[in-house]
Amino acid sequence: MKTEKTDDLNRYVADRMNADPGFAAAYEEERREWELGQILAKARERAGLTQEALAKKIGTTRSAVCRYERQPTNLTLSTLEKVARAMGRKLVVKLA
Repeated sequence: MKTEKTDDLNRYVADRMNADPGFAAAYEEERREWELGQILAKARERAGLTQEALAKKIGTTRSAVCRYERQPTNLTLSTLEKVARAMGRKLVVKLA
């Protein structure tokens, strides 16, 4: 549901992106990272796993899994592969 505050924020971001290429690049990078975290969290939930259960399956802590979902900066392909396998999924990487 859109609100007036959401509209104001969207306008502000659009204005900044148009005015400042550096802002646009940084925003896009953060958006991609946020999107990866959302993909990981949704896949975990679809697999019926809690963060704790996933952590046990991949040999890490619940707080690490939380970081993967909230701030997936610098995740390695090997970590992503472990996470995918633990959820019964396959990691697919595409270049577009």
